[in-house]
Amino acid sequence: MLRFALKRFLSAIPTLFILTALAFALIRVAPGGPFDSEKQLPPEIEARLIEAYNLDEPLWQQFGRYLGNLLQGDFGPSFAYKDFTVTELIATGFPVSLKLGSWAMLLALIVGVLLGTLAALRQNSRTDYTVMATAMTGISIPNFVLAPLGILLFAVYLGWLPAGGLGGWKSLVLPVIALALPQIAYIARLTRGSMIEVLRSDFIRTARSQGLPERDIIFRHALKPAMLPIVSYLGPATAAVITGSVVIEQIFGVPGLGRFFVQGALNRDYTLVMGVVVFYGVLIILFNFLVDIAYRWLDPRVEY
Repeated sequence: MLRFALKRFLSAIPTLFILTALAFALIRVAPGGPFDSEKQLPPEIEARLIEAYNLDEPLWQQFGRYLGNLLQGDFGPSFAYKDFTVTELIATGFPVSLKLGSWAMLLALIVGVLLGTLAALRQNSRTDYTVMATAMTGISIPNFVLAPLGILLFAVYLGWLPAGGLGGWKSLVLPVIALALPQIAYIARLTRGSMIEVLRSDFIRTARSQGLPERDIIFRHALKPAMLPIVSYLGPATAAVITGSVVIEQIFGVPGLGRFFVQGALNRDYTLVMGVVVFYGVLIILFNFLVDIAYRWLDPRVEY
């Protein structure tokens, strides 16, 4: 176990290096610069700003400087948000994105597993077809379409929920549901396929031949091995939902990390974009690592 964890940690280092190098190159290739604006700065002031942020150095030297700061946990200062470092901005926006993403994935996991299990137990029935048709609809309709429709129905017409902002629990309902619906559809489909395969296994037939109640067979014997594909999906999916709620945060006006990322890209805020990309990369690697660790708990037959 310890050897496996160490190997995974060491393999993450070149992954993060490649991610950082690609992001550094792409943000520099994009047209425009961090000090371009509608009101042109005097040349001498712009030259001093470029020198102050070391942007006059060769790219390889800038990249080396950035890596050195990154190893010390320093993402650098923000070019657009004066008097703020990128670390401070991430610390401000990430808790909001984490709250939205965590609630969305919890809702998706509970509802998706229940619907998928129900469809598997009623295979090729009307219930099965209804659940799978609903899942396909959830996959096909993107959340940036569902979100405005939810605002129009529940905030404008019915007045039950706020249209945006971040206040009480009511302000979380629409963005959480908009984030969770596509994930519910994916998890339901994965659960159905995996559960059908497990229910046809020899150990399930043995349990039934021994006269065990169907509830015990489903929840004590079939559910854990059926969860392996769902756990594999949950690693990158959770990271994607937590870090990829950019559109939802923009639609609902939620001050999460996604808004900083969008504004940083628009403003060519190099350090802010780089900091968010690297932070996202670390999260994705961490979640995938936790998924691999969880395999052994779900199925003792899994060897590292």
